Amino acid sequence: MKTFEKERQDFNKLIYGDKILSMVVAPDALAAKIAEKEGFQSIFVAGYTTSASSLSLPDRGILDFGQMLSKIKEIISAVNIPVFADADTGYGDNENVARTTRAYESAGASGMFIEDQAWPKRCGHMAGKSVVPAEELASKIKAACNARQNKDFLIMARTDARQMNGLADAIRRGQLYKEAGADMIFIEAPQSKEELKYIADTFKGTPLMANMIEGWATPMTSTAELEEMGYSFVVHPTALTYAHAYADKEFLRGLHQIGQTKDTKKHMIKFNEFNHFVGLDSLNQLESNYSNEAMETMINSINKKGAEQL
Repeated sequence: MKTFEKERQDFNKLIYGDKILSMVVAPDALAAKIAEKEGFQSIFVAGYTTSASSLSLPDRGILDFGQMLSKIKEIISAVNIPVFADADTGYGDNENVARTTRAYESAGASGMFIEDQAWPKRCGHMAGKSVVPAEELASKIKAACNARQNKDFLIMARTDARQMNGLADAIRRGQLYKEAGADMIFIEAPQSKEELKYIADTFKGTPLMANMIEGWATPMTSTAELEEMGYSFVVHPTALTYAHAYADKEFLRGLHQIGQTKDTKKHMIKFNEFNHFVGLDSLNQLESNYSNEAMETMINSINKKGAEQL
């Protein structure tokens, strides 16, 4: 049975290394595999994208623990790089947080984050959020840290307090969550590059995450800028989902209008190339290795060797 020790150790090296880690949120196993092939060193699984890809619904607390865990397992099975996962609010009280931690760790995740939004939670850049008392998430962080079996399974605390309570409260909460045992801190939705820099300066020496969502509260900031500020990793949570939706919309409009793909096939991967990418060659070889003919040849060879030894 795979232990995922290497993936977790690799993730720790990436998080605590000198270079910033750029991560993309994958909506499904195919997207994760493509990201790996294109050079991404780690994959992020998040509720916003999973709710869209699995349910075609917004990130408003509709996606449940079982659906999220299923998506995590699906993506982990498709790649050979670390996978970090969104655990929302932990899906309940401290006992549920402990269960979530054990389940994510058993699934092979390299770490997870939990947040201080009140349930039902929603995307961090949506209006109408509210947060629980900071002590509630601090207690959940302690429960998660106590539940994990492997020290390399990293736990991140996320606070959504910036939007409602201001930056000072978000900073205070981040510091409390760090004291509770969080390995990493994520302050959601800073509203300027100055705020991003202030957060990084405040948490020097603590791995920090920046979230780059196109067209929302936090200004789009390059990976190089974030690295210079002191961030450990940057996540692009909506890029693939929005790109997929745009591509589907444009492609299907043309297909519906003219009834064929002659004008859009130049944007499509070819049949043989796609089959090779998803591993058809390897599967065919495996089938050939264990075909009736191959087994008959092997048995005849064994019988022949046995006869020669008599």
